[in-house]
Amino acid sequence: MSTEATSSTPSPAATERPRRITLLAGINALEGAALAVSGLWLLVMGVLGRPESPQQAETVGITLIALGAIPLIAARGLTLLRGWSRGPALITQIMALPVAWTLLRSQGALIPAGIVLAAVAVTGLALVLNPETTRTLGLRRGAGTDPGS
Repeated sequence: MSTEATSSTPSPAATERPRRITLLAGINALEGAALAVSGLWLLVMGVLGRPESPQQAETVGITLIALGAIPLIAARGLTLLRGWSRGPALITQIMALPVAWTLLRSQGALIPAGIVLAAVAVTGLALVLNPETTRTLGLRRGAGTDPGS
C-alpha cells in the first residue's frame, strides 16, 4: 500500500473552491430546500383537504417543489465549479427580492421572515456578481473581450 493512497490531503478541487462559492452554493441550497419543503407542506395540506381550496394548494405546492429544484441544481453546479450555475443562482436571488418585499409589507411574523430573506438575497447577489466568482467559474467578461489585452 502506497503512502499516496492513504494521504489525508484534500483533492485539488476541494482546495481550489473559494469560500464565496461555497457560501453561495449554501445559500442556493437553503433557498431551494425552503421552497421544496414549503411546496411539500402545501401539497400534503391540499391532499388532506385542510385549506379552503385544496386544488389551489396542490397546484401551488407542486409549483414550489419545481421552483425549488432551480436553486438546488444551481447549488450543485456551484459546488462543482460549473460556469452554467451562475445564471440560475442569479435568477434565484433576483426572484427572492420581490418575495422579501411582499413579506416586509405584511404583518406579524412575516416581517422578520422578509428581513431574513432580503438579507440572504442581497448577500447571494453580492456573491454571484462578484468578479472573483466570475473568474473562478471560468466565465469571460464579454464575448468580444480578449483576455490578453
